[in-house]
Amino acid sequence: MNADVPHRSAPSRATDRPGDTSPFALGLLLRRAHWRAAAVMSEALRPFGIELRHFAVLIALVNQGPTMQRDLAAATGTDKAAIMRVVDDLERKGLAVRKAVPGDRRARAVEITPEGVELFDAAHVTADSLAERLVDGLEPGESEQLTALLTRLAHPADGAS
Repeated sequence: MNADVPHRSAPSRATDRPGDTSPFALGLLLRRAHWRAAAVMSEALRPFGIELRHFAVLIALVNQGPTMQRDLAAATGTDKAAIMRVVDDLERKGLAVRKAVPGDRRARAVEITPEGVELFDAAHVTADSLAERLVDGLEPGESEQLTALLTRLAHPADGAS
């Protein structure tokens, strides 16, 4: 009787191992790559006394200039409470300040300080050699290819998310 029943292959189970063909494979590989990259970048930031969450806000401030806290939350993918704690940390370290927004008594924009810019630039110099470790196993030209592909994935041309 079993001979008449068509054989169905087992569903592909999601893993993050090489060769995974599940529909989740790409996302899982990206997650693993992110963890590896985050560990390397965290190591680069450790001597400066900041974490990736702090650096993400500094990146937004360098790119956008003075920015409202709610906009920083959106730019960094964090919630309002978390962004408030990060900005508090940055203020305590002298890396950012909150300033009044003209015309809105309650609103505050966050601005990077000269010390914050100095740390931001120094962190890039330190991270340079560490970042090379991320791509050590790639062939010549593959690092640039990977960057180009990830850029297209992260920033689709059609605006799709």
